[in-house]
Amino acid sequence: MLNENHALIFDFPELKQDIVYLNYKNETFREKSKQYHLLDYDIRQLEINGSPTGDEHMTQLKLQRANLKDVLYKQLKQHHDEVIAAS
Repeated sequence: MLNENHALIFDFPELKQDIVYLNYKNETFREKSKQYHLLDYDIRQLEINGSPTGDEHMTQLKLQRANLKDVLYKQLKQHHDEVIAAS
């Protein structure tokens, strides 16, 4: 879907507290999250402007976003599971 916001908080609302916590406490997560959100913004801007880039470039950007999202999700899920186990 064009111009869809893929912010982590929208895609993983069940992990909202983990997202907030890791953005505050984990520098690595914070940096990757920032990189992910900037990339998502760039992709949405390209889509709004009629994709003034080649299909291959757009595919590469979306693949990079998906890979970053996978890395971030794994960190979120690990943190979430650790919090649940400690309860």
